[in-house]
Amino acid sequence: MSRVGRVLRALDLKTCIFLFVAIPLGILGIYLHGQKITYFLRPLWESPPKPFHQIPHYYHENVPMENLCRLHGWGVRESPRRVFDAVLFNNEVDMLTIRWKELYPYVTEYILLESNSTFTGLPKPLFFSINRDQFKFVESRLTYGVIGGRFKKGENPFIEEAYQRVALDQLLRIAGIEDDDLLIMSDVDEIPSAHTINLLRWCDDIPQVLHLQLRNYLYSFEFFLDNESWRGSVHRYQTGKTRYAHYRQSDVLLSDAGWHCSFCFRHISDFIFKMKAYSHNDRVRFTHFLNPNRIQDVICKGDDLFDMLPEEYTFKEIIGKLGPIPHSYSAVYLPEFLLNNAEKYKFLLPGNCRRESG
Repeated sequence: MSRVGRVLRALDLKTCIFLFVAIPLGILGIYLHGQKITYFLRPLWESPPKPFHQIPHYYHENVPMENLCRLHGWGVRESPRRVFDAVLFNNEVDMLTIRWKELYPYVTEYILLESNSTFTGLPKPLFFSINRDQFKFVESRLTYGVIGGRFKKGENPFIEEAYQRVALDQLLRIAGIEDDDLLIMSDVDEIPSAHTINLLRWCDDIPQVLHLQLRNYLYSFEFFLDNESWRGSVHRYQTGKTRYAHYRQSDVLLSDAGWHCSFCFRHISDFIFKMKAYSHNDRVRFTHFLNPNRIQDVICKGDDLFDMLPEEYTFKEIIGKLGPIPHSYSAVYLPEFLLNNAEKYKFLLPGNCRRESG
């Protein structure tokens, strides 16, 4: 102890403060906010992706299809292509209903695959099977499949996700998809507008693979984030070549082609389930992130559930998106079924951020 005491007496006050106050606080700050620091510094170590070639999107309900195809630089077909809409399903019952109602006039076959495992290896109820009676309106056009999870704890969740997406390829073949049929590849909450799909099924010479620019919302259509959602895509199916995936597969993007409403759930329990279940579950860094009262408060403020910074590639874009998402009071150009059933789905509309607890 005498040796330690002599060492301490030899240190001046500033050095002691640095050793016993500044360094521990710095370590605590990195522990609590290390992910934020990493995201803020992202422009230093990662360059923006290659820009898309963006196609202007023309539409009005009173413009004939022949004119709309010509405005896009395409010809018009004598008959429309068949359309197959394929999704992996987790627990998004409300968003699936809105999606399928929106696309109902133009989809030939709905394909849905669900697993008894989340991407993170947790046991999962077969939510679609439990709620199947709500979807009788598509029963005659539905190809439904179930895949058993592998339940490999600690494995990268994207491996399980890729495993399930590959299984969709087999389900598509069972559904009878053929060359030049249109295949929609997007998550349940990435909803192409009906008129977009009608355009693509009627027009000739459309790109083989076309990504869809979707209006990006968080929690509901009250919180408009940006127009940067692009992972949804439409493919002219090619036997032996087309593979179901959720990453960039071409450089062509059709503007303003629908909506992406992420974490748009009716119940707080659904938020908690998805936070633990989806591929980015590592973002749940602290158990209090799953507190129902905190989640409700975050939703109504338009804050981030995971207390993260924006995932952007320039400091200007990161700084421009700091803070809560501004409230939007526009309910113009939203899915038709949503507005025709506004009372049932009011939690998705401006001014209704309170969620049910069950």
